[in-house]
Amino acid sequence: MPDADPSREASDEEASAEDGDLPEAVVERAERLTRLAREAVDDAEAEAYREERADLLADHDFTARVRADDAGETLVVHPDDWVDGDMIRPERVEDTSRAVEVSLSGPGEPEEWVAVEEHNRRVVARVREDHGDVHGDNAAAFADFMGNHYARPVESATDDEVEEFLAEYFPRNAWPSDDQRAIVEESLDYVFEIASEK
Repeated sequence: MPDADPSREASDEEASAEDGDLPEAVVERAERLTRLAREAVDDAEAEAYREERADLLADHDFTARVRADDAGETLVVHPDDWVDGDMIRPERVEDTSRAVEVSLSGPGEPEEWVAVEEHNRRVVARVREDHGDVHGDNAAAFADFMGNHYARPVESATDDEVEEFLAEYFPRNAWPSDDQRAIVEESLDYVFEIASEK
């Protein structure tokens, strides 16, 4: 498992919460979920990504909307108490710096995300080749999680992200077999071992 400093991560996030600002990692994940919703092949998949984004931001008392104008589309993330119904109430906006805007115009898939996906798939292929299909399937599920949720290489996962994968994503989204469930932690060890060799 990767080494991490959860106390430092927690203190950084607590500081952001006290300042009334969103942690940068939350903004990045909200952007990623928005892009995934835009690229989804069906309405149900798109709605699932939007609901995940809403839940993510609600944990910080924020909400999001996509604004379209002549310059293209922009993801706007702001405190949820600015909104009444579907409208932002100007009289409730005390500090505009608390809002975050992210342009969604241009290529739908930034080059760095493509590079991350290719890297993670190479790791999955090695796990499958060296340790078999069951470990390979678990590695693929973890690659999906790190790519779709964090757009980062598998080996960059923190202890908290590994726990999120094991407790939430894997049982709900990977549809694992009993064999997969029994060895998933061993599979992650293989992922980190192989990724560290690259």
